[in-house]
Amino acid sequence: MKQRDLLNKTWRLIRRYNRYIKVGLISLIALIIAMLPNEVFGIEGLTDIQQRVIAIFLWAACMWIIEAVPAWTTSLLIIVIMLLTISDSGVSLLVNGYDKSELLSYKVIMNTFANPTVMLFMGGFILALVASKSGVDVSMARAMLKPFGSNPRVVLFGFMLVTAVFSMFVSNTATAAMMLTFLAPVLRQLPPSEKGTAALALAIPIGANIGGLATPIGTPPNGIALQYINDVDGLNLGIDFGEWTLIMTPLMLAILIISWLYLSLRYPFTAKKVNLTIIGGAKKGWRTYVIYGTLAVTILLWMFEKVTGINSYVVALFPIGVFALTRIIKSSDLKDIDWACLWMVAGGFALGEGMSKTGLAAALVNTIPFDTWPALIVMIGGGLICWLLSQFISNSAATALMVPIMVAVGSGMGPSLGIYGGIGTLLIGVAMSASFAMSLPISTPPNAIAYSTGLIKTSQMFRTGMTIGIISLVLGYLLIISIGKSGYFG
Repeated sequence: MKQRDLLNKTWRLIRRYNRYIKVGLISLIALIIAMLPNEVFGIEGLTDIQQRVIAIFLWAACMWIIEAVPAWTTSLLIIVIMLLTISDSGVSLLVNGYDKSELLSYKVIMNTFANPTVMLFMGGFILALVASKSGVDVSMARAMLKPFGSNPRVVLFGFMLVTAVFSMFVSNTATAAMMLTFLAPVLRQLPPSEKGTAALALAIPIGANIGGLATPIGTPPNGIALQYINDVDGLNLGIDFGEWTLIMTPLMLAILIISWLYLSLRYPFTAKKVNLTIIGGAKKGWRTYVIYGTLAVTILLWMFEKVTGINSYVVALFPIGVFALTRIIKSSDLKDIDWACLWMVAGGFALGEGMSKTGLAAALVNTIPFDTWPALIVMIGGGLICWLLSQFISNSAATALMVPIMVAVGSGMGPSLGIYGGIGTLLIGVAMSASFAMSLPISTPPNAIAYSTGLIKTSQMFRTGMTIGIISLVLGYLLIISIGKSGYFG
């Protein structure tokens, strides 16, 4: 009896301190990796600093995958650990004796907090915050849904399309929450036996997840890939906001139509009519006109970056300046910005800086014969790995892990990858694949929100998410490989 009580007590302690045990074990493994002899890794010329980057990378990967702490916490810790262990302002015991050229500048690491892509998302978050605070988003949703009438199948498509359009510029989590609120009165009109209820509930996360694909600010993976693609010290391909949107919007619309057809056939409606009522909206006054005008000007400047000469990162600060000057946003509103997402993205960039500026990426390229790998397999394989990872962990975390690796892989493949558009195609494929991961309630926040309504079974979400995800991967890679072959991403 005493032995059983002891076991039960031990098990309760393990469960209680489970998170700390996981963090401790992962950190211990990373520490061991950092202290192993350089020769163990089989990378010619591997330095101690590069080995520490490997340890930090593996630590981050494990932390993101098991989610012992929130993903943003891991990203923040990445930056702190890098500053202490591999920067020119690190702990003396750890960095003294190393040549300055081996260490990263602490400014380079800290600058990831103010990376242009982070500012791009900041602008998007401010737009979303102001639209929500003022009721402009409700007015826009009402106007956009009105043309879809009362036919259930048409209303279904309307919800998917409007959700996708909002997700192009607004957080997909906020969009899903808002659209499900608008959907509630429609669902109340339908009988409990109505199969179409599941279709309507699934339409929201699908629209939110796929809609984010269409713009650089639609979802963090897009911004992460674009940062590497446009890095003036790296690929420097100069793909702007408008070009990304021009390429990805037709793909997004094609996937939405296929998803709509699938949901309509899989969960057919028996009701002949539904009435849509959306309560609330924008307040009348000069502030509302300023919001509409600023939103329109910002989007136009983003779309015509090549014409105006103002890049999308600078444009992102325009609405912040206007709303601050007109006091449409106040200091108290800043707490509502998704800082967790911004820090998540910054941590991913810090990892990339660690791999490139310490020379680890180049060492990997010289050690592993990437040029002998089949280019098509590498491209599609990278996307599949990111897609699978994103089913279980944050798509931002999955992309932050995969993109630096794929940059190193792509750099070593040479002409074999060039015929498909080069590293640009490789990275866009990875980012795109992250948006297609939506098979489980834990895959994305919109999935979790939709699942919490109780209107969807896990089996329905899994079947729908896998089907649409696989179709999306096929269509997506057909598109980017075709464009890549034309030399657009080269």
